[in-house]
Amino acid sequence: MSLIVHKYGGTSMGSTERISNVAKRVAKWARAGHQMVVVPSAMSGETNRLLALAKELAPSKLTDAYNRELDMLAATGEQASSALLAIALQAQGLESVSYAGWQVPIRTNSAYTKARIESIDDKKVRADLEAGRVVIVTGFQGLDESGNITTLGRGGSDTSAVAVAAAMKADECLIYTDVDGVYTTDPRVVPDARRLHTVSFEEMLEMASMGSKVLQIRSVEFAGKYKVKLRVLSSFTPWDIDINEEAKSGTLITFEEDENMEQAIVSGIAFTRDETKISVLGVPDKPGIAYQILGAVADANIEVDMIIQNISKDGKTDFSFTVNHGDYARAMDLLKTVVVPKLGAQEVVGDTKICKVSIVGIGMRSHVGVASTMFRVLAEEGINIQMISTSEIKTSVVIDEKYMELAVKALHKAFGLDQAPA
Repeated sequence: MSLIVHKYGGTSMGSTERISNVAKRVAKWARAGHQMVVVPSAMSGETNRLLALAKELAPSKLTDAYNRELDMLAATGEQASSALLAIALQAQGLESVSYAGWQVPIRTNSAYTKARIESIDDKKVRADLEAGRVVIVTGFQGLDESGNITTLGRGGSDTSAVAVAAAMKADECLIYTDVDGVYTTDPRVVPDARRLHTVSFEEMLEMASMGSKVLQIRSVEFAGKYKVKLRVLSSFTPWDIDINEEAKSGTLITFEEDENMEQAIVSGIAFTRDETKISVLGVPDKPGIAYQILGAVADANIEVDMIIQNISKDGKTDFSFTVNHGDYARAMDLLKTVVVPKLGAQEVVGDTKICKVSIVGIGMRSHVGVASTMFRVLAEEGINIQMISTSEIKTSVVIDEKYMELAVKALHKAFGLDQAPA
């Protein structure tokens, strides 16, 4: 008997009819002899609706206390969808039970709105599985050491599902979403984008971190750390599709470079509009400057992505980095009121009209000139590069956001991603 974790996104849970179809799909797997744990998201649009209500009532200064209440509020979306799914499964004649994250419990740190999972107690879930029940666990949420409800950030249900699969040593974690797998890039931007049958964990990690919305990056990190077998597939295939066909569909995220994997130099193009650039100008060029700037930002629980420090001139340098759009205002306020006066820098300037475009592929390890090809393609399109970041299997650039689609289409074509592998 296999232990399988299913995760369903908000679109899949968007109506009672869709929840009923999810229940029928889960029941099919349960009747095939699998122990089933299901992690659903809130019904589509519900989290946005709740957060919009909070915004209407929000105080002028947003504090940690406010973020605590945001988590308390947002967590109710998954609680509702989980209970509805349990009811729908009971209508299918299956014993089922739903748990909120705090009931399992899923333990997290206290970083409200973007908490990190620290441990999962699976005793209660295992007891229900042994009793023949389907167990539904709310995605996106957990409990901190003080007993406060926390949420894991957007896409956190993916992380919940993979973490549950890791804790319970599940045979496979299936992520059902509104796309039928991982593509070479977003098909809405490039209609010729292809679905990948397999993608390496490393590539998926880079694609998730570089803006691919298929999986939340922390879910991929969990999968890699605990070697959780992960598959991304569509929730819109008919629920009664043959289970053997369904089990092989979508995109499998693998943890070893299989000789049969698609041997492309570049596997995909990722992009994100969620980045903003901040530059601290006229910084005294002396040891410890990077720490004084970024240490303060990190202490405020703001994640930094790309970083550039210019060559010193007359004892001064410029220091630039990118943060998520949602952290931009806080970061700018922190730098202007605390960091810059302390450092004696000239000024802080920001740019919210940027995007990040990345090429990703394990084949880049063994091929030279891949980055230069990227730079040539962008130059031929008249696109200026503002920042560059590289790793062994990816190259990312920051460019003006108005050129994003042009850049993605040109790079997708230049690296032959519109062509099926030989």
